[in-house]
Amino acid sequence: MHPNSAFRQTENGLALEAAAEIGFGTLAVSGDGPPLLSHVPFLIAEDGQSAELHLVRSNPIARLDAPLPARLAVTGPHGYVSPDWYEVDDQVPTWNYVAVHLAGRLDKLPQAELPALLERLSDRFETALTPKPAWTMDKMRPETLEKMLRQIVPYRLHIEEVESTFKLSQNKPDAVRLRAADALDKAALRPDASQLAALMRDPPREEGQG
Repeated sequence: MHPNSAFRQTENGLALEAAAEIGFGTLAVSGDGPPLLSHVPFLIAEDGQSAELHLVRSNPIARLDAPLPARLAVTGPHGYVSPDWYEVDDQVPTWNYVAVHLAGRLDKLPQAELPALLERLSDRFETALTPKPAWTMDKMRPETLEKMLRQIVPYRLHIEEVESTFKLSQNKPDAVRLRAADALDKAALRPDASQLAALMRDPPREEGQG
């Protein structure tokens, strides 16, 4: 997380909403050597206290004894910001981004809970494809589905800590930040440039801030 407090004032509820909307992150746990990482889709519970995910059984993380401490890192829109876009002197290149880290205890769930978890996950993303009819597991042959389920392990991350960085040029005067947002939007260097520019125009703030 960025050390500048100007970029770390987002309320935890808003950070969790951003993570839930993205729905994909990097799960990190400590092993005997370097940290073990896995890129996973996930669902955050309505109360914000936990996140559900699954791992293929052959994943090195799945071979560790649970529960174990873990961190789920979620990356939102991000992009390069040219110092010329500020239209003021003595600026330097930077990278604006949104990141949310969810830390806590990773528990392995009973295998019987896996089908319902997979249904919730697929429904979460299938509904975004409306009007396409939603894919459901009953479209699979029972024997194929059973084989797939044996290869996957369900998990729940109990969220004990939420950290976020919304680095959106909040350390610049409003007019300067807005000029950079407009230039970023126009340059369209990345597919999510417009989303990042929109956040720069109206950065999230802690409750009670103007």
